Amino acid sequence: MATYGTTIAWQRNGETFTDNRYSRAHRWTFDGGIELRASSSAHVVPLPYSAEDAVDPEEAFVASLSSCHMLWFLSIAAKQRFCVDSYTDAAEGLMQKNAEGRLAMTVVTLRPHVVFSGDKQPSLSEFEALHHRAHEECFIANSVKTEVRCVPVLG
Repeated sequence: MATYGTTIAWQRNGETFTDNRYSRAHRWTFDGGIELRASSSAHVVPLPYSAEDAVDPEEAFVASLSSCHMLWFLSIAAKQRFCVDSYTDAAEGLMQKNAEGRLAMTVVTLRPHVVFSGDKQPSLSEFEALHHRAHEECFIANSVKTEVRCVPVLG
């Protein structure tokens, strides 16, 4: 087992706060010292109280699912001796009311476009099986209730 941590830090910076007109911009700091500027989504908290130039939790959620799927896909493809030249995913999450009537990220659709090289090329069924196994192994997908769809494109 492993433990993962991050530090989330926000400061009021002299804003009134109690009038609900304060910046939602904050920092995410990860192990190794990597820092990202983060904020609420402008879809949730209107500008200027959200920061357009920052990652919001909803985007990070989609990116986390996509990244986990990709990392598993690459590992599985390498073990099966398929040479992947590039992997690009235009992932998208849908925020809507769930069955309980609460706003939730209800569907995340991954659209990985994968380009292979070399003599060994996967058939369509092998390609789909690689993605299916990556989805089954993805820690993040296994951790959420959100439906995660994968619509791969063989390039």
